[in-house]
Amino acid sequence: MSSDNRRNAMLGAAFLMATSAIGPGFLTQTATFTQSLSASFGFVILVSIMLDIGAQLNIWRIIAVSEQRAQDIANRVFPGAGYFLAALVVMGGLAFNIGNVGGAGLGLNIITGWPVETGAVISGLIAVGVFLFREAGKVMDRFAQAMGFVMIALTLYVAWKASPPLGEAAVRTFVPEKLDAVAVVTLVGGTVGGYITFAGAHRLLDAGIKGKEALPEVNRSSISAVLIASVMRVVLFLAVLGVVSQGVALDPKNPAATPFEHVAGNIGLMIFGVVIWAASITSVIGAAYTSVSFISSFSPKIERHKNKWIITFIALSTLVLAAIGRPAQVLVFVGTLNGLVLPISLGLILLAAYRKDIIGDYRHPKWMTVCGLAVVAAMAVLGGMTLVKYIGGLLA
Repeated sequence: MSSDNRRNAMLGAAFLMATSAIGPGFLTQTATFTQSLSASFGFVILVSIMLDIGAQLNIWRIIAVSEQRAQDIANRVFPGAGYFLAALVVMGGLAFNIGNVGGAGLGLNIITGWPVETGAVISGLIAVGVFLFREAGKVMDRFAQAMGFVMIALTLYVAWKASPPLGEAAVRTFVPEKLDAVAVVTLVGGTVGGYITFAGAHRLLDAGIKGKEALPEVNRSSISAVLIASVMRVVLFLAVLGVVSQGVALDPKNPAATPFEHVAGNIGLMIFGVVIWAASITSVIGAAYTSVSFISSFSPKIERHKNKWIITFIALSTLVLAAIGRPAQVLVFVGTLNGLVLPISLGLILLAAYRKDIIGDYRHPKWMTVCGLAVVAAMAVLGGMTLVKYIGGLLA
């Protein structure tokens, strides 16, 4: 592979992971926490970035040195664990893809006035179109990069127009007035939880960037991915902070849209439509690609016809949304299960990091292990509490 192709693959993997993270839920979480924590949310973002990097470096490096996908590593750590992990990822990916397709439909509804269902079907067809190309991986990389730049540039414009208190935001990022541990874990789960962190790692593997000699490139791509998603998080945080600091209340039905509409009226709302569409359709593509990558190694037929399976995955998500909307109970339940993917997958990866039959003579840095264990513990506790609470609510 030429140096240009390697650079493009690394950048593509970074943007695929980042844009997979930046979906409708990402926008809503950022706006909601900014309203409740104000400038102190900057501290939450800073802590979550450090945890995100710690979690993601562990996963991407072990996948690279083992030259195996996450489910195959998990099966070698504990027989059957890979199948369980794949089931969690595919269920979570399908459920969230229904929401992502709905977000894309909402974006086109804002831009064009078309019904959400019509916008969802059109968006689904565009996502399918990416995988009709022979070199779908390269098309996916370029599409993710383009949409990432569009989202950040448009939101940066709104942040500038909102005139946020930058001095206060800078101070509170290091000396917060309010603390919210749940917000930290929610942001970590929303950035590297579920299928998201594996989107870029599996993309690098498919592009042939693997082995110990590739670790410097894997490190750069991994950290770049977290930073790209975090730039979008920070820019949106500043946009929302600018309007809430002026006493503007966010619309509870669509909190992330408020700063766009407040600073630029109907044009601002149209800009938000573009942002949420770009965020949603890239998440549709990332979820479909990654979910199928979790089952493709189980069957040579799936591996050979991977693009067809991805297209089927997107089509199914779109049909469910168009036919019955977002099945709220299913989304909540699978979303709760999705919160358990990171502690399970990262825990298995950390065990694999000390198995010579998996990683050979590679020696994993202890500080990465410590960071990874901290994320595993935090996400396991919160995910378990949420699952117990949800089951208790069903039984009540």
